Amino acid sequence: MRIALAQLNYIIGDFQNNVLKIKENIRKAKTEKAKLIVFAELCICAYPPQDFLEFKDFIQRCRDAALDIAKECVGITAIVGLPTINPKTEGKYLFNSAMVLKDGAIVDTVHKSLLPTYDIFDEYRYFEPNRNFHCIKIDGVAIALTICEDLWNVEDDPNYVSCPMESLIAEQPGLMINIAASPFNYEHAEQRKAILLRNVKQYHLPLLYVNHVGAQTEIIFDGGSMAFDKNGNLIEELNYFSEDLRYIDYNVDSQQLSAAGTIDHKKAGTKKIERIHDALIMGVRDYFQKLGFKQAILGLSGGIDSALVATLAASALGPKNVKAVMMPSKFSSKGSVDHSVELIKNLGIDQELISIEPVMEKFLDSLEPQFAGLESNVTEENIQARIRGVLLMALSNKFGYILLNTSNKSEMAVGYGTLYGDMCGGLSVIGDLYKTEVYELCNYINRNGIIIPKEILIKAPSAELRHDQKDSDSLPEYDVLDKVLYEYIEERKGPDELIKEGFDASLVRRVLKMVNTNEYKRFQTPPILRISPKAFGMGRRMPIVGKYLS
Repeated sequence: MRIALAQLNYIIGDFQNNVLKIKENIRKAKTEKAKLIVFAELCICAYPPQDFLEFKDFIQRCRDAALDIAKECVGITAIVGLPTINPKTEGKYLFNSAMVLKDGAIVDTVHKSLLPTYDIFDEYRYFEPNRNFHCIKIDGVAIALTICEDLWNVEDDPNYVSCPMESLIAEQPGLMINIAASPFNYEHAEQRKAILLRNVKQYHLPLLYVNHVGAQTEIIFDGGSMAFDKNGNLIEELNYFSEDLRYIDYNVDSQQLSAAGTIDHKKAGTKKIERIHDALIMGVRDYFQKLGFKQAILGLSGGIDSALVATLAASALGPKNVKAVMMPSKFSSKGSVDHSVELIKNLGIDQELISIEPVMEKFLDSLEPQFAGLESNVTEENIQARIRGVLLMALSNKFGYILLNTSNKSEMAVGYGTLYGDMCGGLSVIGDLYKTEVYELCNYINRNGIIIPKEILIKAPSAELRHDQKDSDSLPEYDVLDKVLYEYIEERKGPDELIKEGFDASLVRRVLKMVNTNEYKRFQTPPILRISPKAFGMGRRMPIVGKYLS
């Protein structure tokens, strides 16, 4: 039996586009004599549909789409993912389901049992867990069909009360298939592969796994669909960060798999920073394409953060679709402007130069009666940042650009940014990158030649909002700060644990207090492209008003 694995980039709620893609791949698979084609979890509506699932019309459109796809399934069977209605009055209204389509009809349906409700996942908000298990049959072959998390209880995770494969194995299936929506973070590819391999070894069955690819606002899916034979050999691995269609031959008698054709895939980068680079570029590109945007604008300060965002945007959207605006003040160094111009030439992007000095003078004149006799402080610094934000948004509104935010995770964590100034924008490109990771990614980009001028990489970080200002005037050095932030945010370690690990007690209390008291700022930031195991946004839910560590 030849089986096609279809790894596609869907758009949430775009039934016409999603159905067209699915049908196109079914037709391709039929020309290659495939008898079965497998698509990803919730592929018909795309993942995560969130509160669209609360609209009955949305659910009906999913079913109508499945019936439309079924008409294409003549001489081939398709497995697709979609939400379906729970016929019982008790429990949640919906199941997260996989349908088996053949000869114009729905011939079987399997529901997801283990519903993740952690980090970015909130499936129990919408779905009822399955409690009745059965294998599907395709051309006489019994197949244990599961949906994403259903395979993650191989080690008896205490979060779950059942293990779907333990129930399905009783029916003696000859093959496991798992359809998934498994999002990217820079650690997840190895974790995912290890979980799948444990299932193969535990049940001594071959396994086919199909994932999403593409970005859905802040959530990025890296693809990497896989096929393991029953001996645990990885015999096929689909592209990372791009769509792919591959074929697997399944020998019914021996229960073995073999790749149909030459394996020629783009594996995940071996280094964390390579994966981050590819994920961010796809995240920017998909955000623009799926929303129908074409051009981006950003403020280019001469610092490393805006230089990195400009470089990523040029790669994602094309240089002609990126405009960099330099907005110097009397505090801006000549080098900041010169180095920005050099970067603009290296990238081939468009540019504007607007001095904020005349506007700043007008603001200070207007506020003179109120500010008379008071020393200049952070207020005047924030006015500069907000002037820049207003100028960028004016250009955005007039010419249809989308403003890219250039704040990094370190700054966002401790509130080192100005609301309605440098924290505004339509998308935060590097808001899940610590400052030390920003340097690492810039060096990776420069690995084959200088793109980001080296002067930008070596100068001390500064907002340049007052004379001789340095980030270190207000913050610990980033190599120390980032270690504390990582342990607190990603590892969820409290102050006592951090102090026991050797961090200075006063530093820990200072940093953690900054993180917690600036939640109100992060609540108002743009969506942040998620590349870490714990990003600000939908995967980290903290109260704005709280007294922990205050």
